[in-house]
Amino acid sequence: MTANIQPVLHYSDLTKGVGYLIDTFGFAEHVIHRTPDGAPVYAELVLDGCYIGVGSTSPEPSAFDLGPTALYVAIDDPDAMHAQAVAAGAEIVMELTEQDYGSREFAARDYEGNVWCFGTYRAGPK
Repeated sequence: MTANIQPVLHYSDLTKGVGYLIDTFGFAEHVIHRTPDGAPVYAELVLDGCYIGVGSTSPEPSAFDLGPTALYVAIDDPDAMHAQAVAAGAEIVMELTEQDYGSREFAARDYEGNVWCFGTYRAGPK
């Protein structure tokens, strides 16, 4: 069996959240699950072969609505991603930095407080 780990973030406005991730970081829509009347309830987005889930924050308290989180996304060109995020108006909370462990990375906070870190460090066997 092969494991696949897929982070899931929740936004109070799913459509706005999906649009933000596409416009700001270049994610692409993989699939949008909808109610019978067409309202979006869950989305899968992809960036360079990596998938994330995006759901709606529940109107009632839910075990899955834990608040802002941080995600690290390994990419080949953080400079290009940084330029795209800045052009889209992202709040940069850590400018492009050469880390002492060999990664070049930056971090941006989305409009609901989640922190997105993009860099060249890749976990796992070298």
